[in-house]
Amino acid sequence: MEITGRLVADATVRAVNDEKNVTGFRVAVNRNYKSQGEQKKETAYVECTYWRTDAIAPYLTKGMLVQLSGFMTAEPWVNRDGQPQASLKF
Repeated sequence: MEITGRLVADATVRAVNDEKNVTGFRVAVNRNYKSQGEQKKETAYVECTYWRTDAIAPYLTKGMLVQLSGFMTAEPWVNRDGQPQASLKF
């Protein structure tokens, strides 16, 4: 699967064990469409994780346009009000 969007913040690096770091970032993906003759815009926010190297993190800065190829999942969760929600992970 491929997605294209803009980074909503600079990438961060976190340690997952003694030998491995992972780069995390969030991407806003826009979809434009027409509904009843009116132009609409919808934005989905996708949490992304890059496992190969953390050396890429300094290049992933807020506002940058990125195109990603990988695997996406939806993770369900319950908010503070007890309502079901879902997060997109790439």
